[in-house]
Amino acid sequence: MTRDDFLQKNPLRILNLDADGKAVDQRMGLVIARAGLGKTAILVQIALDSLLRGKRVVHVSIGQNLDKTRTRYDDVYNDISKAYDFENGVTIRDEIMRNRMIMTFNESVFSVPRLEERLNDLIVQDIFRPDGLVIDDFDFTAADKKNLSEVHELAKETGLNVWFSAVCHRDDPRISENGVPAPCHETDDLFDTIVLLQLESRKTKAERPGNEKVIGLNILKDTIGGTDSSKILNLDPATLMIIRD
Repeated sequence: MTRDDFLQKNPLRILNLDADGKAVDQRMGLVIARAGLGKTAILVQIALDSLLRGKRVVHVSIGQNLDKTRTRYDDVYNDISKAYDFENGVTIRDEIMRNRMIMTFNESVFSVPRLEERLNDLIVQDIFRPDGLVIDDFDFTAADKKNLSEVHELAKETGLNVWFSAVCHRDDPRISENGVPAPCHETDDLFDTIVLLQLESRKTKAERPGNEKVIGLNILKDTIGGTDSSKILNLDPATLMIIRD
């Protein structure tokens, strides 16, 4: 399969469209789930979709080292390349990874102002001008809504496509009117698109009657795209890749 064919068939393409089915290059999105359900894998797949469309992406990894983040990209890309039988897969990988920059922060020193400072340095000095930004494992429990609002304004001013991930917890019952669980329930108005990952059961095919566990990708909010607030995709719990029905 060619790169263009994959971009047309990529299931996550639904997160990059407006109500008219046209690609959207600027939005602020959030992937939220309990620990271990695939938030990072989804962020990486969103980033890879942008990279494959010729965009430049900064991946901000909080609490993870550089090698681990690189390995996650390699693993996810290799899984996609194998699943879709990419033509010239190695060449494409080497090409797109040159348009990805990874920033790592220790949890104790990360802050939104520090991130904005580093991004501004990259842009002003013309070192790297990103089209997309993914921020993995942002701590919403300690988040200042004012700082998040500044990221929202930065995204609008620069045309950045920004995606966050966050961890929710079973023992915290707080929830917003849109169904967004804590700790993001008081900041959900800042996001255009919010995705919730949940472990679910689904019926298997006729030749294998019964139920199987999947991770449901549920759209809680989408003010830009053409999707209704509902589950649209399933992830394989073993590989954290989108299941193609």
